[in-house]
Amino acid sequence: MLSVNEKKEIVAKFGKDAKDTGSVQVQVAILTAEIAQLNEHNKKNIHDFSAKRSLVAKVAQRRSLLAYLKRTDLEAFAKLTSELGLR
Repeated sequence: MLSVNEKKEIVAKFGKDAKDTGSVQVQVAILTAEIAQLNEHNKKNIHDFSAKRSLVAKVAQRRSLLAYLKRTDLEAFAKLTSELGLR
């Protein structure tokens, strides 16, 4: 789980202003950070099946948000995927 400070940093980097927490870019960036944390947790705790399930759910949510962003704003999609290092 991300701390409040980590989320504020992500919002400051990817949002339009400090209160822009709902934009697609910010949501994808937060999900990417949470996915990275869950990946590390799952490597250490291989029998934590609820964490695996939540990882799959977060990946699916990020995938749908990225598909929406690609459909609506291709330039923002390209910029975001390059900054986050996504394929």
